[in-house]
Amino acid sequence: MFYYKLLWSTHVVVFCNSAAVRQGIVDTVQKAVSDPQVKSVVICGQNGIFCGGADIKEFGKDISGPPLVPVFHAIESADKPVVAAIEGSALGGGLELALFCHYRITHSKARLGLPEVTLGLLPAAGGTQRLPRLIGVPAALDLITTGRHVTAAEALKLGFVDQVIDQNTVEAAVKFALSVVGQSLESRRISTLPCPCPDADALFEGVMQKVRQRARGAIAPVTCVQAIQAAVTLPYAQGMQREQELMATLFTSAQARALQYCFFSQRVVSRWSMPSGARWDTSKPKPVTKVAVIGLGTMGRGITVALAQAGLSVVAVETEQQQMIAGQRAVSDMLERAAQRRGVSSAVYRVRYSMKLEAVADVQLVIEAVFEDMVLKEQLFKQLSSICKADTLLCSNTSALDIDHLASQTRSPQLVVGMHFFAPAHVMKLLEVVHGPRSAPQAVATAMELGKRIGKVSVAVGNCRGFVGNRMLMPYSQEALFLVEEGASPEVVDRALEEFGFPMGFFRMSDLSGLDVGWRVRKADGLVKPGQMSRVRQGRRYCPLGDLLCEQGRFELPRGYRARQGLVSRRIDSKEVLERCLYSLINEGFRILEDGIAAGPEDIDMIYVFGYGWPRHRGGPMFYASQVGLDRVLQALEHYQQLHPDVPHLQPSRLLRKLVSSGSPPIHRWKEVIKKPHSAL
Repeated sequence: MFYYKLLWSTHVVVFCNSAAVRQGIVDTVQKAVSDPQVKSVVICGQNGIFCGGADIKEFGKDISGPPLVPVFHAIESADKPVVAAIEGSALGGGLELALFCHYRITHSKARLGLPEVTLGLLPAAGGTQRLPRLIGVPAALDLITTGRHVTAAEALKLGFVDQVIDQNTVEAAVKFALSVVGQSLESRRISTLPCPCPDADALFEGVMQKVRQRARGAIAPVTCVQAIQAAVTLPYAQGMQREQELMATLFTSAQARALQYCFFSQRVVSRWSMPSGARWDTSKPKPVTKVAVIGLGTMGRGITVALAQAGLSVVAVETEQQQMIAGQRAVSDMLERAAQRRGVSSAVYRVRYSMKLEAVADVQLVIEAVFEDMVLKEQLFKQLSSICKADTLLCSNTSALDIDHLASQTRSPQLVVGMHFFAPAHVMKLLEVVHGPRSAPQAVATAMELGKRIGKVSVAVGNCRGFVGNRMLMPYSQEALFLVEEGASPEVVDRALEEFGFPMGFFRMSDLSGLDVGWRVRKADGLVKPGQMSRVRQGRRYCPLGDLLCEQGRFELPRGYRARQGLVSRRIDSKEVLERCLYSLINEGFRILEDGIAAGPEDIDMIYVFGYGWPRHRGGPMFYASQVGLDRVLQALEHYQQLHPDVPHLQPSRLLRKLVSSGSPPIHRWKEVIKKPHSAL
C-alpha cells in the first residue's frame, strides 16, 4: 500500500485485495481526506484491477486489521470529491468501496458485481443498503441475489457508474476529480438518498417466492432479499445493522463452507496429475486452432457451437444427408442467437460442414460424437488414424466406453483421450477428460486446456466403465428403481431428491434424457433380456422396470409389475430415499478413489456439481459425506446392506471403512489415507 501526492493536489490511493494492506488502506484514506493541501482524491487499483473483493482464504479465520466500513463512511462524508477509477474488475468489497465514493469512472472492459451470494454470503459492507438506493430495488435484487457480473456498459445503463471510457482510466479520473472540485456533494452521498419502492409488500412477496424456487434450499439468496428489504423499510443506519446481523447468520453456516469449498475445488481440479507422475505444471499443451467434430446429433451440435463460440475454426462432419441438413440448421440457429446476445455478427464464427471424413485431414484435434456403439467407434478411429496427420489428437465424447480399446485401434494410442461433454454441450460446464495408461501427458494437457478455452470446468479422470460421473450414477439409479419396486412412487423418489436440492429427480431426469439411453448401455452390458422379468441378473438384484418400459414403448404401472412379481408394497419415507440413493452414490465415489480413477474428492465433487445437478450449496457428494459424518454414512450402508444382501453396491467400500477407523479425518486429509498402500485399505 502506498500513496503519492500529484502536482495537481490529488491523492491516488492504490487499493489491493489483501488483508496485509487493510491497515494501509485505513491510514492512507484518512490522510488523503484530512490533508488540507489535497483538493480531491482518486482511488484506483494495482496492475489494472480495481479490487476483486475479500481474500476468501481468510474466511473461517480471525480476520485481523481495522474494520473498513467506518473508513468507507469517512470517504463518503468527506468534503472533497472522491472518485473511483475502476479498471479490470470491481467485485464484492471492491464494488462496495466504489459505492462509497462520490463518483465512479470505469474502463469499458471492466466487470462489476456483488458475487458474495455464490459463496453463501451477502454483500456486508453496505452493498445491500446502497445499491438499491442508487439503481432501484428491482435491479439491485437481480444483481445481488444472482451474484452475476455486469459489463461497464450495463453498469452505466443501470446507473451505478458515471462514465465509461476507453483510454487510461486513472488519468481520466484525475482529470474528472479536478473538474468537480468545489461542487456540492450532497446528492452524491448514497446513504442520504431515499429508497422508494412502490407496492413493496407485493414486490418482495413475489421476489421471495421466485428466489426460493430458484435457490432450491440455498439460504444466501433468500437472506439477500431480506437485507434489501431492510433498505426499503428501515433508516440507513438500522439497515446497515440489519445487514451485519444477517451476514453473521451466513458467515459460519454449513452452506457457506460448502460453497467456499466448491470455489477452491474448482481451482484444485485444474491442477491435474496422472498416475505416471505427469502433472499440469510440467506438461505443455499443444496449440490448437482448428478442430473437427464428427457427428451432428445432439451432442455433436452442442460441441460444435461451444468450439465456434470460443473462436476456433471448426470442421463439422456428418455422413448422413438428412442429419447433416438438420444439424447444420440447428448449429446455425444456435450460433445466430449467441451472436445476437453478444451483439456481434454471426460471420465471426468459422464453421465448415462436410459429408466426407477426409475433410478432417488438416485439423489438430478431432472430437468424435457419433452414436454410442463400440463397433461404430472402432471403425471410425481406424479411419481417422489413417486420414489425420500423425500428431493429431483423437478424442472421443463417449460417456462410458473403453478409451484404451479405442486407442488400440489407432497408430498412435498415446494421442487418444476421452472428452466427455454433457448435454447440452454448449451450456453445461463440465468436461471429463479421460486418460488411459498409454495417454501422453501432452494429449491430456491439450484436452484440459481446450476445455478451459471453451469455458468448461475440466476434470482429468482415469479410464473405467462410466469413468467417474456415470459410474457413480449407476448405483444411484438402481436404488431409485429398487425403491419403486418396494412401494415408493416415482413422484415420492423425485420429490425427496428435489427437496434435497437437485433440479430434478431421477425419474424426471430419465424422462428428459430418454429412457433408451440407459437401456442401450444395459443391453451392451448383457443385462437386458427381452421379455424377461427376472429380478436377478449376473448373480445380483436387478430391476427390469426400465427395460420393460422401453420394450413396450410406454410406461408400465409399477403396481401391476409388483403384483406379477409377488412384491408387497410398503411405505417409504424421504429419509430412506435420500440415504439409499445418495449414500450408494457416495460409496461408489470412495471405490473410485480406491481405484485411482479420480485424484481426490474434489474431482468427484466438481464432476457432480457441474455435470449432474448436485446442489452447489451442499458442496458435492464427498464433501456432503464429510459433513454428514463418515461414520453415519457407514452405519446406514451397513444397515441397508443387511436388509438387501443381494445388492453389492450397498457393501461399504474399504476406503470408507479405513477413513472411519482413522477417526474420520477432514476431507482435505483424505488423500493421506488414499495414498497408503492398497493393502492398508
